[in-house]
Amino acid sequence: MADAPIRILGIDPGLRITGFGIIDKHGQKLAYVTSGCVKTDNGDSLPVRIKTLLDGIGEVIGVHRPQEAAIEKVFVNVNPQSTLLLGQARGAAIAALVAAGLPVAEYTALQIKQAVVGHGKAAKDQVQHMVTRLLQLPGEPSADAADALACAICHAHGGQGLGSIATHGFRVRKGRLV
Repeated sequence: MADAPIRILGIDPGLRITGFGIIDKHGQKLAYVTSGCVKTDNGDSLPVRIKTLLDGIGEVIGVHRPQEAAIEKVFVNVNPQSTLLLGQARGAAIAALVAAGLPVAEYTALQIKQAVVGHGKAAKDQVQHMVTRLLQLPGEPSADAADALACAICHAHGGQGLGSIATHGFRVRKGRLV
């Protein structure tokens, strides 16, 4: 009897737009389920925006019932205020995932791009293109949804790059793991 597919939710956190993408992994095959964005209103206070993210991700979880989750790690930005706000959005997303009882894996942008495109310095349009090809989508998802789907794909591959190249313990040189 074949194993049941594993449903994976990928999250690309952002205070203004948080992307989400859900895939099913059945053996080595990946199947697209859904993707989209949770958007907040810039005019709302920070607590209201955080609640919007928490509720939006909670709704996605409730409707699609993922079994595992993956989220992109925050990078340190030039602007400390932007980094802090992004961290708070990421915290809201993690809180929604944990509240639903999901195991949460975290991946850097480098790991995600390495897993999907083959090198860590890939541009957003390259990620969109590869996500579209890997999941055999009829059109390209938005950049935020594509990043979330890429995060889910990275997790489905066990955090490993294309061709099952493990990323743990490698150094980065010119955007590539060496």
